[in-house]
Amino acid sequence: MNVDSIYSLFLKHPQVTTDSRNCPAGSIFFALKGDSFNGNLFAHDAIKKGCSYAFVDEKEFADDKNIFYVSNSLETLQQLARKHRETLGIPVIGITGTNGKTTTKELIASVLQQKYRVLYTQGNLNNHIGVPLTLLRLTKEDELAVIEMGANHRGEIKELVNIALPDYGLITNIGKAHLEGFGSFEGVIKTKGELYDFLREHHKKAFVNQDNDILSSMSDGLDKINYGANGGSIRGKILHSEPCLSVEWNNHAIHTRLIGAYNFENVLAAIAVGTYFEVTDDKIVEALEAYIPQNNRSQFKVTQKNKLIIDAYNANPTSMKASLSNFFQMSFPAKIVILGDMKELGEQSGAEHRAIVDLLSKSSLKDVFLIGPCFKQITTSFHTYNDTGEFLQWLQQHPIRDAVILIKGSNSMHLMNVVDFL
Repeated sequence: MNVDSIYSLFLKHPQVTTDSRNCPAGSIFFALKGDSFNGNLFAHDAIKKGCSYAFVDEKEFADDKNIFYVSNSLETLQQLARKHRETLGIPVIGITGTNGKTTTKELIASVLQQKYRVLYTQGNLNNHIGVPLTLLRLTKEDELAVIEMGANHRGEIKELVNIALPDYGLITNIGKAHLEGFGSFEGVIKTKGELYDFLREHHKKAFVNQDNDILSSMSDGLDKINYGANGGSIRGKILHSEPCLSVEWNNHAIHTRLIGAYNFENVLAAIAVGTYFEVTDDKIVEALEAYIPQNNRSQFKVTQKNKLIIDAYNANPTSMKASLSNFFQMSFPAKIVILGDMKELGEQSGAEHRAIVDLLSKSSLKDVFLIGPCFKQITTSFHTYNDTGEFLQWLQQHPIRDAVILIKGSNSMHLMNVVDFL
């Protein structure tokens, strides 16, 4: 069955699932495979649970009635998403970057929703499966789409832009992350730059942070709108960031609920996009001030015991150093950091974790707690723990009070579990 025939089915059944535990009535199931699962095994169950059709890539599971064979279920899903995106022709804004892409996506969507009906990436559905699933949620009523694109290996952004076909693009920044998959920092630059390559080739527009030398250089030859503190058509400056970020732009003071001066570039990106799409200044300010960070990203929480800065969804050397630098500059007394390992750094893991410990050694923090095997193997006077469970055992015996605490680490370290004990 070719993509045109599948698209005809999709128009009659415009809801797609890849999870046999979630089979809305009348939906279409795509049987995907991974290292530890095979969706083909559940195609018949999906039909029984309510799906009208299923697509499998192992012939033995097809019945040619409701369950159809295709050579590759994932590629078929991606082709269907591209077909739907092309058919509707709704403008798409693609966002990638090492750090801040989810926050930037959320801020841009919040601003644009002041004037338009906007479809945007939910949660972390930003990969080779999440992007097509997001695009397939587009309807004729939508006026703009904001699509987040993540990558942890070379060539992945090229793959995603050829599905999403963005009309506009924005790279938040480029830093050291997923070095195991990219091979080197140069590999990160090349892969993230695949968004710019697509925009340049297809004569599309980019929003570029003029303060970032790497992005400024990479964006040569692009039709672009520049923003930054020091240059560009959209300019702003930080008023203060203790604890939450306040920004001045176009004679407006914007008081956000975001922690960290490092979020300035994300806020300014949302202003640049909103301005281009003719959202009024007042509505831009209203949206940025109303946005409340979620999912353990740049959150500030006051408990009965302490004040917490929670940034425990993700961590890499670039974001870790930015968070620590911002925290060091805060004038709060009794500052404590709880850090978890940074994952997927490959051969550079030891050196990068040592660099963080060296940075901490130059600070005047009240206390430092380092969690995970990567930090544990480094010789240091700081407290180290094998995992979060071991730290929690210590914490229950030694409660912390009256402190300002930065919590940051890779999501797999489960540092969010310590919040209830602080």
